[in-house]
This record gives sequence, C-alpha cells and structure tokens, in this order.
Amino acid sequence: MPVVLREDGAKIAWESDGPEDGPAVLLIMGLAWPAASWYRQVPALAERYRVIRLDNRGAGLTGDVPGAPYTVETMAADCLAVLDAAGVNEAHVVGTSMGGLMGQELALTAPKRVRSLCLMATHPGITHAVINPDAMEMLQKRGSMTPAEAAEASIPFNYGPATSRESIEEDWAVRFPLAATNEGYLAQAMGTSQWSGFDRLPTISTPTMVLHGEIDRLVPLANGEILADRIPGAELVVVPCANHVLTTDEPEQVAKILLEWLDRNS
Repeated sequence: MPVVLREDGAKIAWESDGPEDGPAVLLIMGLAWPAASWYRQVPALAERYRVIRLDNRGAGLTGDVPGAPYTVETMAADCLAVLDAAGVNEAHVVGTSMGGLMGQELALTAPKRVRSLCLMATHPGITHAVINPDAMEMLQKRGSMTPAEAAEASIPFNYGPATSRESIEEDWAVRFPLAATNEGYLAQAMGTSQWSGFDRLPTISTPTMVLHGEIDRLVPLANGEILADRIPGAELVVVPCANHVLTTDEPEQVAKILLEWLDRNS
C-alpha cells in the first residue's frame, strides 16, 4: 500500500481501485475505523470510478503518528495530500461519520478539489449536533473495555435490528486486524470534538447529498436534517431501517444511491 509522507512525519496509507482514468471518488472513513471498512461498496463503485481510500491518522495501516490530537483540519489536509499523490485534481468526496466532518472541511476550504460531496451519517460539529445521551454514555465507557467488549456494546448504536450477526462479524473480521489503539481513538475523538462547520455551511457551493440512516442511534437523523437545511441546494436521502453503519445495514441500496449520485454529478 502506498504512503504519503506529511510535513510532520506522518505516513498516511492509501490505496486506489478501479480504472485510473475514471472519475475519482475519495472515500473517508469514520472515527477509529480503517479504510478497509468500505469493502462492501468498493466493488460496485470501482467498476467505472477510480476509488481512493485512506487510513486516517490513528487508524488502519497509518496508525498512531505525531501531532495528537488529530484535528479535522489536519486530517482534511491529509486527504488533499493523498489526492496529490494520486495525481487527482478533483474528486467526488464521500465521508461517513467523522469522515463527513473532513468532507465538509474540504468543501469549505478547497472547493475546487471537490466535484461533489456526500455527507453520510454525520453532523455539523459536536457543538451544534443533536446528541443521543445513551450513545454518549457508551462511548465514554469505551476506554475501559476490551476491543471485543466495545464492539459488542456498540452493536445497537451501529447496526439495525434486521442486520445479521454474520454481517456484523464480517465487518469485525475486516476492522479488528486494523483496529485503532486507544491512543489513536482518543487522538481522533479529541481533535474532532473541537471542530464546527455549522456557521460556514451556507457558504458551501459544491453539489451535496446528505445520506443518513433512518434509525441512526449514534448520530441521530436530526443531524442530517440540519446539514441539508444549512447547505444550499443539498439533497437529503434517508435510508429506511438503517442505523449508523448503513453501508452494512443496506449495502446494495447505499451503493445504488451513491452510483446514481456520482453518475449525475460526473
């Protein structure tokens, strides 16, 4: 897997799938999850798009690097460095959860690099977010749990009741070997908690789709509604019966929605 060496010494791991001459799509993963967790969507997208993924600092093959806590601004700059390394001037950006914060930052500060924006299961920054207190309690207890215990505790906040245990464990089989350390998790969580895009959202001119699970218990749907209301022209698409990890709850539907969006904006 190629890496990008950043000015602070961080080595950001990234990869590319699909035709190199196809329109580029940058997939940005959420808090503590590795880029490999996009595995359910990549095959469909890569049939005609160049799909670029990076392991955010603190996660995956990038792992813990200098500069903790990792701010949204720093991680968004990592995304631009990856696009530079890939020789991509402009990309469709799809960010889920924490990755959606980075997507907002890219559209706000580097709009010429963002062809379209998909904000998935995300919010405008903690200060203006709608919070589920049960989810916050679960996240605060995470540090005292083993990775297996934390994964079990997160199931009701990540996955819909109709999602099979087999599908959940398929995700774990991809995620656990690349799991963030507690230090990496805290560095991402602390850095992103300081960020807000709320006041700047009305200045986004990039075509934007807000994609959210109907029953998201980790980042409630009201957050997607805030984003769609504040970003001019944004489209809100709600996936029925999907929780926070809508890419696993409804993988075929999410891939279809993404492809229709990308095709319309390419």
